[in-house]
Amino acid sequence: MKYALVTGGSRGIGRAVSIKLASMGYNVIINYVSNEAEALKTKELVESYGVEGEILKFDVSKREETLKAIENWQENHQGEYIEVLINNAGIRKDNLLVWMEPEDWSSVVNISLDGFYNVTRPLLQPMLIKKFGRIVNMVSLSGLKGIAGQVNYSASKAGVIGATKALAQEVARKKVTVNAVAPGFIKTDMVDGLNEAELKKQIPANRFGEAEEVANLVGFLVSKESSYITGEVININGGLYS
Repeated sequence: MKYALVTGGSRGIGRAVSIKLASMGYNVIINYVSNEAEALKTKELVESYGVEGEILKFDVSKREETLKAIENWQENHQGEYIEVLINNAGIRKDNLLVWMEPEDWSSVVNISLDGFYNVTRPLLQPMLIKKFGRIVNMVSLSGLKGIAGQVNYSASKAGVIGATKALAQEVARKKVTVNAVAPGFIKTDMVDGLNEAELKKQIPANRFGEAEEVANLVGFLVSKESSYITGEVININGGLYS
């Protein structure tokens, strides 16, 4: 039995990744916080591939809640482990820093950066014991080049990029790879409110990306064919930034 956990897996890129992993034969655990209806929809799509889907409610930014949820799953799946982790959960609360409220800074940083720690740490030891694991962290163009109005989001994703590179060095000998995927503008709820017509003029490919394109890249990074790739940040942005 092969298990994968996708945080923020109910919609957008998370849903597309969940479906891709299901097509690769993984039983998929779909993490969500509030939208159970969308999580159940993703579960149904996952199970259409003949694998098991499971929804798991917890807020990645809350350490005790996250640990309890993961420990409960582990207790109910004795002898099994989650060999693929996709740290996808994230939110945007954009504003210029001069007007950014403390809670808008903290919530964005806590979900992306603390969330990485809170989810990854309890899942890491089983991967090391089994000598196989794949961790893919969803970062962003914003974390690489910085985007005005997204100081909080840029800081959080840049932090995860640093963590990706450091952790990759710690666990490579145990055949656990750690990589990051940095999407540009992808057609999901995360780009709601942005001017697509104007922004795509800056993109050499002249369009926003699709969630399924990101999912295909993630699928390669969790496969055995990618076993010599670790500590990398791979852009998927239509040529906007490299």
